[in-house]
Amino acid sequence: MSTQVVWLKRDLRLADHAPLAEAARRGPVLLLYVFQPRVYQAPDFARQHLEFIRESLASLDEALAPRGMRVVVEHGEVAAVLRRIDAAISIDALWSHEETGNAVTYAIDREVRAWCAQRGIPWHERAQNGVVRRLGGRDGWSRRWEARMAAPIVAEPERIEPAPYAPARPVDFDAVAARVRGSDKAMRQRGGRAAARAALAGFLAERGQHYRSGMSSPLSAATHCSRISPYLAWGTLSLREIVGATRARIAELRALPAGERPPGFLASLASFQGRLHWHCHFMQKLESEPETEFRNVNRLYDGLRESVFDAARFAAWRCGETGFPLVDACMAMLRETGWINFRMRAMLMSFASHHLWLHWRETGLHLAREFLDYEPGIHWSQTQMQAGVTGINALRIYNPVKQALDQDPHGAFVRRWLPALARVPDEHIHRPWLMSGALQRSVGCVIGRDYPAPIVDHESAARQARERLAAVRRQPAHRDAAREVLAQHGSRKRAGRTRAGQRAQSILPLES
Repeated sequence: MSTQVVWLKRDLRLADHAPLAEAARRGPVLLLYVFQPRVYQAPDFARQHLEFIRESLASLDEALAPRGMRVVVEHGEVAAVLRRIDAAISIDALWSHEETGNAVTYAIDREVRAWCAQRGIPWHERAQNGVVRRLGGRDGWSRRWEARMAAPIVAEPERIEPAPYAPARPVDFDAVAARVRGSDKAMRQRGGRAAARAALAGFLAERGQHYRSGMSSPLSAATHCSRISPYLAWGTLSLREIVGATRARIAELRALPAGERPPGFLASLASFQGRLHWHCHFMQKLESEPETEFRNVNRLYDGLRESVFDAARFAAWRCGETGFPLVDACMAMLRETGWINFRMRAMLMSFASHHLWLHWRETGLHLAREFLDYEPGIHWSQTQMQAGVTGINALRIYNPVKQALDQDPHGAFVRRWLPALARVPDEHIHRPWLMSGALQRSVGCVIGRDYPAPIVDHESAARQARERLAAVRRQPAHRDAAREVLAQHGSRKRAGRTRAGQRAQSILPLES
């Protein structure tokens, strides 16, 4: 019996799943997920990702149970798994969504394509979002994104005939988990379709009203941001579902009499919808230039930080022991929850890149493991942007003290995540090193004993970083290099590339 194999990657759902819908019309379906050693042992993968995937697969099995089927979960290299399946029941076609992943998944795709070609098995890949394969240029990209988002949601198949195949032995999840970096995070978001739908519904119904005003501060962002990014990254929701639901809610609010509309809700959802567009804009960068994961997109910045990487500074940053309370509190929250809002992500990357002068590759890998919603295309584009090595974005060196005063003026966030600072007065909470010795002792926070002294003078470090980057920008070749980067990766949404437009691009990624 010929079988349609649907290979699940970052698309752990049944709804709006074109490969599944098309395969189900053609014959018995084997819905396949493979735990691949090269993926789960890669330096950007962590235990929380593994557990989120497991929960999402369990949610899929629950939805499939009434149909008398479940996801076939295998372990190993995908080409070898497909070879076993083909030998057992004969594969008629392979189906999947396109994936903009890291270099590891790209290599795996090439191996699978070669195996399919050798066996004469067609592999049908379908677009999952607004990212365009083999894109010749950015002109017209926004129109293509809009056309995809406006297309109808692909209905969940009414009938799926299960293929008669079962793995020879179940996957030993404990053995897999033992080979994955890190440990799970007790306070992270749970995987699965139900959790995804609840997060989106709660945001559109109520929490999103103060999205614009509440997204920057870590105090309010956890409530007023959508919190759908993990579900989008692992595909328990599709981008088209989210865009469609957001536009439906906007239409619903516009239909209300002006006096009955919740203040600010429309503006917040318009802002959120813009960030959904930017989600694919950043992913397209990695799709078009996979080397973005490893090297500067603007090669004039090569050599700036590579040879002077300070392991001690990296360890202090990674462990949240820099002596700058907001930086350390954000790292503490990430350790427990796997999530922090975008402005704080940008500050963490900026601080590591500029104040500590650390290369973005190692710091980016650490954050990739810490972010439950790690999406390679967005992540590596953003790390380079915040490190100031694209040459086309406004240089933003976040002042860790000013950000703290602006976003956590009374220190509530810092005190929650850094108990050592719990009794420090408001006037010193973001600069505890300025307390007198007597005050330090009286509040139980002696700098250098209970909480670290600042690892650098942040003002002079920022000034030195700015001068180093400015020296590159002054090179005669910089204008041409930046023009090439802009031609390949720059947004075409605005007619002109004004300074304001460049600044907007530097702060408008996907809401996290």
